[in-house]
Amino acid sequence: MIDESIKADRPSREEAEQAVRTLIRWAGDDPEREGLLDTPSRVVRAYEEWFQGYGVDTHGILGRTFDETDGYDEMVALRNVRFESFCEHHMAPVIGRCHIAYLPRSRVVGISKLARMVDVFAKRMQIQERLTAQIADTINSALEPRGVGVVVEATHHCMTTRGIHKTGVTMVTSRMLGDFRTKSATRREFLSHIGNPATSEMS
Repeated sequence: MIDESIKADRPSREEAEQAVRTLIRWAGDDPEREGLLDTPSRVVRAYEEWFQGYGVDTHGILGRTFDETDGYDEMVALRNVRFESFCEHHMAPVIGRCHIAYLPRSRVVGISKLARMVDVFAKRMQIQERLTAQIADTINSALEPRGVGVVVEATHHCMTTRGIHKTGVTMVTSRMLGDFRTKSATRREFLSHIGNPATSEMS
């Protein structure tokens, strides 16, 4: 959720568009030329989409769970949840995939809710380590399962399009809680379901 003090001090749309015009001038172009006249409003609309994860209650997304599982207590895994985020250091795109698994204790949740939760956390300025932890911790808090495993693999455009310009590099992070941390067999089962993340093909 957005901190209330930040929300109260949020600039207006007009101020945001003026900031874009300033950046265009700083880059060396003329924001008044025909091709750039509507760019500030387009950028602000894009920001509304890219960063719509602020102000969303992630625990509320997982609030509706199901108890009628006929005693199912084996692993539930969701692979290849694609996400788009932005690096908080350079505001460059981070494109990746998230793999999620949990061992239900008594409740399960609709898989679309898990994918939605990934999107909400991703649509904020992020670092991958925090994104991974937020996803795992939220599932753990909402479902109280016997364990949670999350693996995130992503390409960071702050290092492919600037700086060291290294393409084909994928960053992999993970967070294992409960049985996924303490039981190697559970962890191995999860990792076997998702393959080797270090060699997964990104798109």
